[in-house]
Amino acid sequence: MPPLRTALLQSSGRPGAVAENLKALDEAAARAAASGARLLVAPELFLTGYAIGDAVPELAEPADGPGARAVAEIAVRHGLAVLYGYPERDGERIFNASQLIGPDGASLANYRKTHLFGCFEQEWFTPGEQTVVQADLDGLRIGLLICYDVEFPENVRAHALAGTDLLLVPTAQMHPFQFVAESVIPVRAFESQMYVAYVNRTGPEGEFEFVGLSCLAGPDGTVRTRAGRGEELVIGEVDPKFLAASRAANPYLNDRRPGLYGSLA
Repeated sequence: MPPLRTALLQSSGRPGAVAENLKALDEAAARAAASGARLLVAPELFLTGYAIGDAVPELAEPADGPGARAVAEIAVRHGLAVLYGYPERDGERIFNASQLIGPDGASLANYRKTHLFGCFEQEWFTPGEQTVVQADLDGLRIGLLICYDVEFPENVRAHALAGTDLLLVPTAQMHPFQFVAESVIPVRAFESQMYVAYVNRTGPEGEFEFVGLSCLAGPDGTVRTRAGRGEELVIGEVDPKFLAASRAANPYLNDRRPGLYGSLA
């Protein structure tokens, strides 16, 4: 299989302006497709903005709502898969969710954030209950987490054991926790032998200051591409051959002794 060229959209868009954010996503998809990318990853809650306060219920929509249909049109128009974050309404509950739309416009996977960070998220969102959500794209097994989820090693290891090759992590990483983007993400990729695409918001938004630093980390613990602190579209490649060689050379997953870890759960 050839490498999967992956585009990371580091942007906060315009909080509260869904139409403007869809326009920005469309423009990024055009640039990504022109570079040969087959996958575009946008940040956490990109559809609506993160710091939207009591507008969450108004802007939340079902997984098959108008935002999803608009993203599907973008994916088809540019011939690539798109992962975007949005507030998902399911009856009376609202989830911090992300959805992966395929190049044909079909929904490949929908994930609900399981570990909610801070008072804002805990006030407005219900935590998801499914840790491992996956889809297949161009011969690779794609896994989904959101922001704070990746800071729990158990989540990433669960994906490793389920065969995830590329873990997509739309995020809203804020000051002063930039060490997560700089240090934790490459370590997660190495210790669980997978690629991790960590895609952040950037700049001030309400009470938050997002730090950017989006990256694609490889299974050898090195960062293949890294954004700065501002609005940026960066491109990296997920190489199945390198992943297979890395897994063959690194014994972490084979050398595990699960019987010793039961007390951790």
